[in-house]
Amino acid sequence: MAGYDRHITVFSQEGRLFQVEYATKAVNEPGFTAIGVRGADSVVLVVQKKVPDKLLDPTSVTHLFTINEKLGCVTIGSVPDAKCVVKRARYEAAEFEYKNGYSIPVQHMAHRTANVAQMYTQHAFMRALGVVTLFAGIDEERGPSLYRVDPAGLCRGFKACGVGTKDQEANNFLEKKIKANSSMTFDETIETAIIALQNCVGADLKPNDLEVAVVTTKDPKFKALSTEEIDTHLNRISDRD
Repeated sequence: MAGYDRHITVFSQEGRLFQVEYATKAVNEPGFTAIGVRGADSVVLVVQKKVPDKLLDPTSVTHLFTINEKLGCVTIGSVPDAKCVVKRARYEAAEFEYKNGYSIPVQHMAHRTANVAQMYTQHAFMRALGVVTLFAGIDEERGPSLYRVDPAGLCRGFKACGVGTKDQEANNFLEKKIKANSSMTFDETIETAIIALQNCVGADLKPNDLEVAVVTTKDPKFKALSTEEIDTHLNRISDRD
């Protein structure tokens, strides 16, 4: 591989782009895991929350971002790169609504973000963004929608998805849950996402250790749950166990 990882546009002899692979590995560097689950009438995003310094205001530390009123996302990876992705996504959403008169569909938003990420792998003067993004929203035609965008520009829709350090463990757990119940209610969707995160982290999480965002067909506004609401679901999970 000597020399083939110097430029992002040069293939190795095995046909690999090492710079893109490095960007994918950079996603796991912060040590966070996020879960996205799509239910029958809702989409839920759950992510770990760690405040690195006791002097920091916890409300200023987040991985959940609102793109517009009906669309939001969670980012895992480099925080500066995540800021770049979110800023571009908000611009795309605002421009689409201005030109067309209605909110941008989740699928279109994900594909636009993926196109930008893919463009960053085509030019030697750019570098791939070390961030994975999960978009969640309610589509007027498709209903609840969950899409994942990778550093390479790959965009796909998911019923449930785990990203970050423990993504493989999360996906194995979610695959069994979705197979057993593919049409989850709102509460089941939230609790499945929280249990999946607890399972791959290997510990019981407190309300302050979690960020949860939801969007439903009844209330298509993307919003984050309060600590009290998260605590209610955690208590329900512990009581059931």
